[in-house]
Amino acid sequence: MANAARFAFTQPNSPGVEFVIELTDENTIAHARRILSGEEKNRIHVHGRIMKRPQPYNPRFSFHLDPSTIQFFEVAIEVCDANMTYVEDHLDEAGGAFLPGGHWCPWDSRLAREVK
Repeated sequence: MANAARFAFTQPNSPGVEFVIELTDENTIAHARRILSGEEKNRIHVHGRIMKRPQPYNPRFSFHLDPSTIQFFEVAIEVCDANMTYVEDHLDEAGGAFLPGGHWCPWDSRLAREVK
């Protein structure tokens, strides 16, 4: 297993707000770094499974994404798309009809930076 790396992503409908993810897989970390460098232009959006508990590295939110489930995608189904602040405000509903299985794939997510 690689050393963990953290990345922040943004969404246009939440200006000035970042959501921090932690990656633990070497290939996924390398992929994220290729997105930030501009080398990767297709699979650039974040997908993962919501864990309904906070993490110190993502203090603004009371949930995080399970590092072992995080991947990057080009196209995904609509049922997993939502804004980060909307997810926070409706976290009690996540995993049911809202974000079935806890899968979250914000279509407009964009990696902003690696968190050091």
